[in-house]
Amino acid sequence: MFRLVFVLACIGLIGAEKRVNHNVLNDRVVGGNNAKPNTWKWQVSLQFDSYDENDFYHICGGSIVDSLFIMTAAHCILSMDESKYRVVVGEYDLSENEGSEQFARVEKIIVHPGWTGDLGNGNDIALLKLADSIYDNGFVAIAELPAPEQMLPHDFTCYITGWGLMDHYGSVPDILQVAPLKVVEHSVCSQPQWWGSLALKSMVCAGGDGVISGCQGDSGGPLSCYIDGAWRVHGVVSYGPAGRCNQETKPTVFTRVSYFMDWMYSVMENN
Repeated sequence: MFRLVFVLACIGLIGAEKRVNHNVLNDRVVGGNNAKPNTWKWQVSLQFDSYDENDFYHICGGSIVDSLFIMTAAHCILSMDESKYRVVVGEYDLSENEGSEQFARVEKIIVHPGWTGDLGNGNDIALLKLADSIYDNGFVAIAELPAPEQMLPHDFTCYITGWGLMDHYGSVPDILQVAPLKVVEHSVCSQPQWWGSLALKSMVCAGGDGVISGCQGDSGGPLSCYIDGAWRVHGVVSYGPAGRCNQETKPTVFTRVSYFMDWMYSVMENN
């Protein structure tokens, strides 16, 4: 899902327990390369059943943050009817049942209370409580998270993954895509020629070189960064430019996970 709001659009992303050799990648998710199988183990496919026919299709990404909880974007929540969703973990090729997947029903949807439906106001984050725990089958992992309020330095390289559009023609991948994105610090991203006042301190900007970006269908997925000795999910894909996803000075914008740690822990403890 990559939701458009005039000058805005929404997108998604990745993970791995050991540091991964990314030399096999080219430079983009839009028109990008296949991720290496069984590396980004906290990546989730959030799927939706529009007509209650048990016919689920991918709408957004997400991250495993607990054996019972998935983190995604608030704008990915199309309905508060839990039965319309399923979460797929251990997924790689959406067109194949490879035996690595676990399919989980959603028991409860918790959207951040500050979410207004306006991407520019931030708080684009939600947690999904699963009906049954995810188990370790060798193809899944719980994401490591940043320290509360931790900020990433300018030009720090992180990685985005997802099953979103690969180009502005609407090409959709079956296989998980991955690409590097460089962080654009808030003092730059909030300048008028970048995202201006739409870039809040509760967000992370990454990309904006006109080549690499997330796109529709990547929303809710992770921005994964190797820092402090581990891969950590620092962002949840939120928005990007309307029209062509990879535009100069319009980086992909993520909900900054470190800003919402207290809320997340409170939700998981009380649900």
